[in-house]
Amino acid sequence: MNTSDVFLRGSIVALVTPFHEDGSVDYLRLRQLVDWHVAEGTDCIGVVGTTGESPTVTVEEHCQIIQVAVEQAAGRIPVMAGCGANSTAEAIALARYALEVGAHSQLQVVPYYNKPGQEGQYRHFRAIAEATGELPIVLYNVPGRSVADLQHDTVLRLAQVDGIVGIKEATGNLERAQWLLREAPADFAVFSGDDATAIALMLLGGHGNVSVTANVAPRLMHQLCAAAMAGDLATARAVQQRLLPLHRQLFCEANPIPVKWAMARLGLCGPTLRLPMTELEADGQARVEAALQQAGLLG
Repeated sequence: MNTSDVFLRGSIVALVTPFHEDGSVDYLRLRQLVDWHVAEGTDCIGVVGTTGESPTVTVEEHCQIIQVAVEQAAGRIPVMAGCGANSTAEAIALARYALEVGAHSQLQVVPYYNKPGQEGQYRHFRAIAEATGELPIVLYNVPGRSVADLQHDTVLRLAQVDGIVGIKEATGNLERAQWLLREAPADFAVFSGDDATAIALMLLGGHGNVSVTANVAPRLMHQLCAAAMAGDLATARAVQQRLLPLHRQLFCEANPIPVKWAMARLGLCGPTLRLPMTELEADGQARVEAALQQAGLLG
């Protein structure tokens, strides 16, 4: 099993993008969230991914969110910049910007909507690595959203490419993740992208979790990751049981609808989403409220 050190470990929050009521980006709140995650022990901040509503921010906003996060982090915590696109040229342009402003690494999702095959996916990621490989690349496989699925053999091919250092495995399929841990290079990081099954992946040798739950429970998610990666089953299991209702209910509607509502309920940011995302339905609000209470996050 993969036991060597990798470039990054632990709890990587898939950070929301806070908006003002008029839909503009709330950069002050973004800075406050970065500071909060530093104080709470989060190991890395991931910005402008799925949870950060990347499909509805402009290219200019996308770049500014990365810049502000890096600036506010000020070297205290790594920033993983979401740079994915279904256009290879656009993904490269975003990655070049992230590199220029000092991001720690880049997250590159499988191209979505245009449904590239395995060779197309391989060439897409290789082209990004050839252009921006000095900024470590974490692949992101989430076929539930992208439709295209980055297959095991393609990941192994890409793991041989300079600059590609890991993967966010968001299928929730633990068998797939285990084969990656068994067959990928020792310095290739395998992160969970599925909160509910992340504990199992880390106990099996995974290197951390890119987490939605960490938006509302960063200290607990850091504790879970640290315990699981250290093989402390009793602690990891206890924290997992506490967070399990959140892992479920933060996906009772499409992410980030529930987590945005939860963060507003906790006073962490406003509830505003951009269309076509809409506010959490009443039934979902009750379910998320109960999960927050069960996790001990509400008085």
